[in-house]
Amino acid sequence: MYMKVVIVGCTHAGTAAAKQILASSPNTEVTVYERHQDISFLSCGISLYLSGKVKSLEEMFYATPEDLEQLGAKVRTNCDVYAIDTKHKTLRVEELQTGIKYQDTYDKLVMATGSVPVVPPIEGVSLPGILMCKDYEDAKQIYQTAKSAKRIAIIGGGYVGVELVEAYSRTGHDVMLINGLHRPLSHYVDVPFAKEVEADMKQHGVQLYLNEVAHTFDSDDQHIYIKTNKAEREADLAVVCVGFRPQTDLLEGQVELTKDGAIHVNDYMQTSDPDIFAAGDSVAVHFNPTQTDAYTPLATNAVRQGALVGRNIFKPTLKYLGTQATSALHLYGKTVASTGLTLERAQKHGFTAAAVDLTDNYRPEFMESTTPVEMRLVYDQNDHRILGGQLVSKYDIAQSANLLSVCIQNKNTIEDLAFVDMLFSPYDDRPFNYLNLLGQAAMQQEEAR
Repeated sequence: MYMKVVIVGCTHAGTAAAKQILASSPNTEVTVYERHQDISFLSCGISLYLSGKVKSLEEMFYATPEDLEQLGAKVRTNCDVYAIDTKHKTLRVEELQTGIKYQDTYDKLVMATGSVPVVPPIEGVSLPGILMCKDYEDAKQIYQTAKSAKRIAIIGGGYVGVELVEAYSRTGHDVMLINGLHRPLSHYVDVPFAKEVEADMKQHGVQLYLNEVAHTFDSDDQHIYIKTNKAEREADLAVVCVGFRPQTDLLEGQVELTKDGAIHVNDYMQTSDPDIFAAGDSVAVHFNPTQTDAYTPLATNAVRQGALVGRNIFKPTLKYLGTQATSALHLYGKTVASTGLTLERAQKHGFTAAAVDLTDNYRPEFMESTTPVEMRLVYDQNDHRILGGQLVSKYDIAQSANLLSVCIQNKNTIEDLAFVDMLFSPYDDRPFNYLNLLGQAAMQQEEAR
């Protein structure tokens, strides 16, 4: 059966959807509309580029328009879809370079419009020298501006902000972090681990202005002036990264949205309109720890969801498993990884939650070297179900966060983690893996309660 599919947006979700649709149904007519010149930019590589670990921003593109065209897609870059009529299955498009406008139609529509940076309601936020951090063009502008900037202010202590702090503090800049009411990385780690991240930043010369809210920006020919609720800070460049919001304006009032403005989808990535599918940062994910919709803009979610759209767009085939928002970042030689809920967030969601902390070496002390792993396990005291986990170490513990993610998805308990079968080799771990020991520590804590 001949079908025409239009994909709006082509970063992670759009690229994955196009590839999967053409692999599963090669006779489908697939048209992709993308505002930018390029597709599939890995924004997580911006900090790597700024710190010099990646030599070229172009390395952060993992697919090109030509790649999709070779598969059979029609790729229309520099094209803005500015209106969608779901009742008549039409969309309005403007070619940004020529100004030409025209109408297109679809049988099935894939919304992969992603997210945009939250622009805080701060006076002067659009002044020159005050930048956002999201895409390829942002990265180029930040890189060029930073060449002549000595003092750099980062506004916001989430993943993007903290990664930028590290990148600039390693490249000869004087860096300050201005963060609001919560500790850095508060969405991912609890206070003990946040304090450790703060200590590492201080050790590398970063000035921390925590519990401090930016109110206004001002500038002259050389400097940026940031007035907060506590003082006025001076810098040569400011990068604002206080979060992202879903870009769903085109479908507002036409499909079901969550209170965050994200698109609600079912298990097959289908919106409330059966002919419209959605994936990526514009979509609310099913967050397994709470069994509710949540807005969690991560590239991993986008790629999985885009691939599922491609498998389900013509027939419900494969369900979305949901997410634990598992993530990791590398700061000053350490890996910080987390999955699921922090203790604070678990308690806010109404769980009778507890946390247990454990620090242990990843392998026996008789080996020529070993490294401590700091761990926290968050669990429900009522049924002992695992709700979240956090790990910090100079040893690469990223895959351990993945294992805890599987435990949360499968509704495993602290007892399951304590005695699940894992390998033993003195080169790799102890007879009980450190995650086994973390589960056992939780059991002991509960037995003593």
